[in-house]
Amino acid sequence: MPKVSKVKNKTPAEIQIPAEQLLREAKERNLEILSPLPKQKISDPEELADYQLRKRKAFEDNIRKNNTVISNWMKYAQWEESQKQIQRARSAYERALDVTDKKNVTLWLKYAEMEMRNRQVNHARNIWDRAVTILPRANQFWYKYTYMEEMLGNIAGARQVFERWLEWEPDEQAWFTNINFELRYNEIERARKIHQRFVLIHPEVKNWIKHAKFEEQHGYIANSRVVFESAVEFGTTSKEHDRARVILKYALDHIPKVKARELFNNYTIHEKKYGDRTRIEDVIVSKRKFQLEEEIKANPSNYDVWLEQI
Repeated sequence: MPKVSKVKNKTPAEIQIPAEQLLREAKERNLEILSPLPKQKISDPEELADYQLRKRKAFEDNIRKNNTVISNWMKYAQWEESQKQIQRARSAYERALDVTDKKNVTLWLKYAEMEMRNRQVNHARNIWDRAVTILPRANQFWYKYTYMEEMLGNIAGARQVFERWLEWEPDEQAWFTNINFELRYNEIERARKIHQRFVLIHPEVKNWIKHAKFEEQHGYIANSRVVFESAVEFGTTSKEHDRARVILKYALDHIPKVKARELFNNYTIHEKKYGDRTRIEDVIVSKRKFQLEEEIKANPSNYDVWLEQI
């Protein structure tokens, strides 16, 4: 038996080096150099089948260990797509939806985009339809769904999707997307009706003004005045008097005075009902100036008299 040398000094060293540090230093110094895996070139169907079998087994093993990790499913499906195995990729996505969270937005997006890339229109349409039914507040689905239908030239179908979307009363951008969609096909009346619904769902002052500008830009000045009148009526009914006041002032500053008489009368009535004393006095003075301006335009010879009254 060989002699075992005895440790003369058993006291711990002043500097302790943990195993983790030794491993880290070894890695930094490249003490263990691993050669890269050789590239595999597949030359016949049997080798391809063997390669695919091994890859599928590896993916299935990963899923078996933890089938709730969505990234494992998506990698599996994407690999099957790369092998031109669309049915198998579809199966991976469906299995993922069965065992994981059906409310995962990314999973639905990847699934539908896979079908679209491979020109599987009906399958993609089915997926979008299922996605918006389960997650109607995920605007990404609606945007991509309507875009797909429009790109396919299915304008009527895109319009139906938009209608389903608006029933959920989405945010402002969704409404403007629909309005712009109709304007691309010169459907002014349809865009107008969407605007009319939009301002009732989002009755902020800026949205009423956008509606009025829309009418003005398309040459419907009378309609623009009607929009302002509707905004004031809406604000009065909902007791949003400050909102109605802002809209009236904006309208009087931007609509030609020749066509603003009725609006001015509404402004006067509104302030007499809901304004304080100072506002009432201001609106009465403004109304008098408005009337004198009209008189001087009709009869310029009264200009001096008009100045004295002002």
